[in-house]
Amino acid sequence: MILPRLALAAALAAAHLTAWSAPLVIKYSHVVADQTPKGQAALKFKELAEKALPGKVEVQVFPNSQLFGDGKEMEALLLGDVQIIAPSLAKFGKYTPKLQVFDLPFLFDDIAAVDRFQDSPKGLELLDSMKKKGIKGLGYLHNGMKELSANKPLRTPADAKGLKFRIQSSDVLEAQFKAVGGNPQKLAFAEVYQALQTGVVDGTENPWSNIYTKKFHEVQKYIMESDHGVLDYMVIANAAWWDKLPADVRTALNKAMVESIKFGNKVAFDEAAAYRQKVVDDKKAEVLKLSKDELAQWRAAMKPVWKKFESEIGKDVIDAALSANQN
Repeated sequence: MILPRLALAAALAAAHLTAWSAPLVIKYSHVVADQTPKGQAALKFKELAEKALPGKVEVQVFPNSQLFGDGKEMEALLLGDVQIIAPSLAKFGKYTPKLQVFDLPFLFDDIAAVDRFQDSPKGLELLDSMKKKGIKGLGYLHNGMKELSANKPLRTPADAKGLKFRIQSSDVLEAQFKAVGGNPQKLAFAEVYQALQTGVVDGTENPWSNIYTKKFHEVQKYIMESDHGVLDYMVIANAAWWDKLPADVRTALNKAMVESIKFGNKVAFDEAAAYRQKVVDDKKAEVLKLSKDELAQWRAAMKPVWKKFESEIGKDVIDAALSANQN
């Protein structure tokens, strides 16, 4: 019996991984809650993909590190144990140094500037910067601008001296906190709440959605409105798996991904203020608005980090990011 053309293509596409089944199961793993922008974008992708390819695909979404924590998800993707993940942009340093641009402190004025850079030719070029390492970038997903938190007010850089800050696994973020005399500690996201609760670390940095949904405001006394950096994600696929999908399936999945990212980014923008207000209303942490002078001190203290990583990232990439601040 001769297989229909589409089924034959599908079988050949999956031969190097596992036997193709009907429907095609796509595992989408991430480390945050369903209520966050990333969580909602993942669920929207499931909805759109299964609607576009009824009976052909089944998208299984695994939030809150249920399948893989953020220390293991990249390895799982490259091994083919999961097909799609959405790591923080801070996680890609060892795969391409160029993406470290997103970790540079006080580089972007606001989330709109981040959006403009990601949509620019240089930003889009970065999506394919890891193809040779087996990683296909499908798009950027916003979470929001990051705020500092600690158990003491951090009004000036001097206030951070000697404090232990949880960071993602990023050399730039390590340098960022060392620049103000802090002691950065690399910890998996799933460990942050307990680390803050028990005093393993004194503070951290997160956007409002993470602060509220992961209840970090319950174990931190102060949240500083610093907007000093961006915590965004790149939605990525196993490149070999993606490239070998049947063309019609890949096209439909790509369309679903683009639409789900637009949805997630709108959620991130709309909900940032709402999550901030929820933190304020809970009255478990005090939200401090930093003055222009205080923010200028932080920026001056951290800006040398740009020069430190310029040769790795590329001056052209940093300049393109800075130009996105000019609307």
